[in-house]
Amino acid sequence: MQQKSGEIEFIDVEIGLHDLEKGLPFVIEHLEKWGAPKGSVLKIHEGDGTRDIPFGKAEGVAVYLDGVNLPGEVYAESDVNVVIEEIDKALGGFGEFQSHWQGNEETALYFYGAEAMKIKELMKPFLASYPLCKGARVIVIAPKNDTKD
Repeated sequence: MQQKSGEIEFIDVEIGLHDLEKGLPFVIEHLEKWGAPKGSVLKIHEGDGTRDIPFGKAEGVAVYLDGVNLPGEVYAESDVNVVIEEIDKALGGFGEFQSHWQGNEETALYFYGAEAMKIKELMKPFLASYPLCKGARVIVIAPKNDTKD
């Protein structure tokens, strides 16, 4: 599902299991291994009802880079790939870049790892030093939170 901006709001995947008791632990294990964030939910449809099973281990931080309000020379002389590489270095394996989204006015970079607050702290020095990161919004996205810097 997408927000009005085009950014992904959530992902819905349907999985059919012949044996729920055996298949469910397998599905959860693999989704978590592939980076399912905390706050993910499996909805099990049983009869007329639905049962929710929370899962997910990864915590995520989004860095929203301003794509329209910085001086032109910042965009001309900066590179978003440098931002990704340098933050990955700063995280030192504690977290990593997973994906991005580019909108009309900003670009989001998504980083995931074991602890969102630690990821925010580790990336803070680079974000403060690189011109393209001026005014960047940093938001914990998993578990869902409205913590902003």
